[in-house]
Amino acid sequence: MSIVFEQETKTFWLDGKGMTYTFFINPFGYAEHLYFGKTIPHESLMHTRAYGGLSKGIHPNPAIEGQRIWSYNYMKSELSFYGTGDYREPAVLVENAAGDRLSDLLYVGHEILSAKPSISGMPSMDGGETLVLHLKDSHTDFGADLYYTVYDDCDVIARRVVYHNGAKTPATLRRAYSFSLSLPGNDYEVTSLWGSWAHERFMQKTHVHHGVVSIDSKNTSSSATLNPFIAVSDMGTTETNGQVWGVNLVYSSSYVLKAQGDSGGHTLLMGGINDFDFYWTLDGGESFETPEVVIAYSAEGFGGMSRAFHDAYRNHLINPRYVKSPRPLLLNNWEGTSFNFDLEKLKAIVDAVEGTGIDTFVLDDGWFGTSRDDSHASLGDWHIVNERKLPGGLKPLVDYVHSKGMKMGLWFEPECLNEDSEVFRAHPDYIIGVPGRIHGIGRDSFMMDLTRKEVRDYIVDTVNKVIRDNKLDYVKWDFNRNVTESFSLGRDPKDQSRFAHLYALGLYDLCERIIEANPQVFFEGCSAGGGRFDPAMLHYFSQIWTSDNSDAEARTMIQYGTSMCYPLSSMSCHVSASPNHQTYRVSTMKTRADIAHLGATGYELDSTVFTDEDREEVRAQIIEYKECDESLVLEGDLYRIENPFEGNFFGFELVAKDKKKATLTMYRRINICNDYAKRIRLQGLDPDLRYYIPELDLTCSGALLMTVGIVVKIRGADFLTLKYHIDAIEE
Repeated sequence: MSIVFEQETKTFWLDGKGMTYTFFINPFGYAEHLYFGKTIPHESLMHTRAYGGLSKGIHPNPAIEGQRIWSYNYMKSELSFYGTGDYREPAVLVENAAGDRLSDLLYVGHEILSAKPSISGMPSMDGGETLVLHLKDSHTDFGADLYYTVYDDCDVIARRVVYHNGAKTPATLRRAYSFSLSLPGNDYEVTSLWGSWAHERFMQKTHVHHGVVSIDSKNTSSSATLNPFIAVSDMGTTETNGQVWGVNLVYSSSYVLKAQGDSGGHTLLMGGINDFDFYWTLDGGESFETPEVVIAYSAEGFGGMSRAFHDAYRNHLINPRYVKSPRPLLLNNWEGTSFNFDLEKLKAIVDAVEGTGIDTFVLDDGWFGTSRDDSHASLGDWHIVNERKLPGGLKPLVDYVHSKGMKMGLWFEPECLNEDSEVFRAHPDYIIGVPGRIHGIGRDSFMMDLTRKEVRDYIVDTVNKVIRDNKLDYVKWDFNRNVTESFSLGRDPKDQSRFAHLYALGLYDLCERIIEANPQVFFEGCSAGGGRFDPAMLHYFSQIWTSDNSDAEARTMIQYGTSMCYPLSSMSCHVSASPNHQTYRVSTMKTRADIAHLGATGYELDSTVFTDEDREEVRAQIIEYKECDESLVLEGDLYRIENPFEGNFFGFELVAKDKKKATLTMYRRINICNDYAKRIRLQGLDPDLRYYIPELDLTCSGALLMTVGIVVKIRGADFLTLKYHIDAIEE
């Protein structure tokens, strides 16, 4: 990677693994974008600057002789702002002390840093060489520092902005996005990931048009409704061909991402913290740091974009303690018992998996409080163990699990509490809500006000004590509702529009203080399933429960959509009961395991009902996962072979980085007469190596497998899978 500044042309060249990003400082002092795509030589790109659809253009003042066609409204801006004749969506809107909302941010200098600085109070990618571009308003002391980091091991660029008020009088940010990016032309599609509980990250596409395509969350959460991701692609782009620019925001609260086609023939991307119900006043000398955005580029379709994100997050975002280490292979009791368990039942569940290879037992909701028999009571009372279910507290169960050579995990929901709880009775002020108004209730709980340090202190002290006193090895951190009243008793009534961002900062502080205090514990994220599956959470939780819907058929689509930007190793995927608890669908243990093995796998069912045949099948599945799947899930490249949103089949191919090992998992939804055979062309192999596929007793070159392919034949009932092992051989 390299960052170069050409003084003569005032051009910045940022070169990453296989991409180039370049812009220059134009004659008016604005940072104007030139190119973002495949690696190119450092030659002049001035001939590519073109303006179309001019309409009442407002020219910079003073206009340079002979350049009156120039208008900021038609420039490909590196940071869009309001007040110089630009009528597109601004990335920043600041109210100055005089009451105007105008900006004129000009280049005043830059730095090239050898190491990427961290963001205060927020997670971000690590990294090396970083450009900091300094912009300052031409009339006030308001400024913006634009950060750019490129990488030599993945085709992404990390961007963010720090806004400064250098004046002595206050300035108020009414919009403070993390980036702008201008692309040439309007002939693009936008792909986003929509959903709901048990239906997360389904794909949808729309055309860029003359106007704004926008996705957002107002939930004080990244949300299951719309994931903080969009991809802008050439029309007709496929998994393997076409240009894609993917945008993923490293943030867990209310956000917005936009794509605007303008009349000048460009498409402007931007986004960051949602400006709905947002303002942030900066006193003199204060700054505001925006969350980071990761932008991936691919000339090899959506597959290339996804692999760029996967490498970036595994190499630079996810906790290095766990990112490439074997994950706990667990049994969670929730779908086996729900709230209805006691010590003897839990011991029997543990006993029933002895010898299968399951190495961790996770006790889910219901272990705490005095009356936690459903979701109505005791949430937040982590200091009390439900001794009706667990006589003597947690220690007898923990000791029993450890005596079996297994690790012990526990469920928490640190951000919520019930009205019927000791904590609420002692501190009703701890919840989010406006005094005198009816408080919204979700899953029978209120939200804790994480914007207040005393609330965070209580949670940290209580949860850390449970972890420490019980020598826990694993924590499942759940979050089952969203904010409905953005109001904190701890803040000035005139200062409540900071709430959504302050909640995010409070959440990150909570994660830092609990996770870093317990480095021996593996933490899994959850939010009523996959309701807060975002890069910021991945920084803290090396894997996230992908969805409460564990049905294999539904999971083919959920896991397909999630893989657009998140690596397989980040997805918790469990083999659950049949009929499935969410869809009531019946499927074989093999089908459920083959789909669950395309992630960080585990089991979630009542193991006491296993037959000897079931137990042996589980043991064989775990051996298969450990020997064949685990390393590919943790470190391999994903090639999406068949799209379940578009047909009757689903297919994921996982390929080792050295291309000497691969697996292909194929799934067929419905048995259609005379339609059981499917030709599949493999991807990502070495064309010069020869491979053996034992399931077909076939030996041939990688070139043949990728060009001619194989024929997959899935005969039998609905919802069946076939799995193929592809291993390089020496001849």
